[in-house]
Amino acid sequence: MSIFSERLIQLRKDKGLSQIALSKEIEVSPRVYQSYEYGKSEPGMSRLVRIADFFGVSLDYLTGRTDMP
Repeated sequence: MSIFSERLIQLRKDKGLSQIALSKEIEVSPRVYQSYEYGKSEPGMSRLVRIADFFGVSLDYLTGRTDMP
């Protein structure tokens, strides 16, 4: 599992969201979202920005370049 996957899971759980609820928020199918959490694929830049904006964190935090959200 990648740092991105781990952080995505933790951020989702901290907000009390299901995978389905978050997939709707970031406008992807639940299957695509699950592939992010399972480390099978990574989102493109525009989707990464949407995720970071939704959680109020930086792209560097999502990708593991810093531990400061």
